[in-house]
Amino acid sequence: MFSMKSRLRTAALSALVLCATMLNASELKMATTTSTDNTGLLDELAPLYKQDTGVDLKWVAVGTGNALKLGQNCDVDVLFVHAPPLEKKYVADGYGVDRTPVMYNDFVIIGDPMYKAEFEGKTIQEAFKIIKEKKYKFVSRGDNSGTHSKEKSVWKAALGEIPEKQDWYIQAGQGMIATINIATEQKGITFTDRGTFIKYESNHKGNPPLVIVFEGDKSLNNYYSVMAVNPKHCKNADYEGAKQFINWIVSDKIQKAIGDFKLLGKQLFTPDAKTRVE
Repeated sequence: MFSMKSRLRTAALSALVLCATMLNASELKMATTTSTDNTGLLDELAPLYKQDTGVDLKWVAVGTGNALKLGQNCDVDVLFVHAPPLEKKYVADGYGVDRTPVMYNDFVIIGDPMYKAEFEGKTIQEAFKIIKEKKYKFVSRGDNSGTHSKEKSVWKAALGEIPEKQDWYIQAGQGMIATINIATEQKGITFTDRGTFIKYESNHKGNPPLVIVFEGDKSLNNYYSVMAVNPKHCKNADYEGAKQFINWIVSDKIQKAIGDFKLLGKQLFTPDAKTRVE
């Protein structure tokens, strides 16, 4: 028979095992942009994170503006977003720390194939001027996302203003795939990141109703970064967990996994944790 001391030791050991199990079953809360979710990238990465760390990655995918708000409200631990001007202000305001480059793709204009000849040989500002002059239906995210933020900056550069009051300018107030679907219904035009377009293309087995009608302008690179919620602002934020995720996603192994992630044989994101200079 076991002595009382043996039983106590066994109970203590069981408690330690239970604590270790609970730690291994812990989770990290992340707010991210819709493109990391819609493309399937996070579905690819989350199991690897669980395998490497024992931590479940739980995320909510919204526009970057709303993702930053979730961090500001202390609802998440880490942010994975793509609006550098908004991110830098967020850090300067004391809400985020340890902002770190992860990857990039680029923005493109997509629309009915009939628009392609209109934009050939043009700059992005010239393309937007053509949309305005010919009053082509343009479907905007209209949701303060990273994509919407970039689109607005292009309108301002091209026209000096955003044509929000024009009948041909439609604000979806939704995510990228939903916005593309509205543009499809309207036989119109929209502005998207290439990764989400490839996902849309894949959804249509490589033969989508909308195609890329403008691409390649050097100003259209779309940079993604990760950062921790500032523990000085949010005392309950899991800063150590956020740092672990940041170090993990910029590791050589995961940067390679990001570069290897493809649909229809096309690369959706280019890792740049080691090369980006801002």
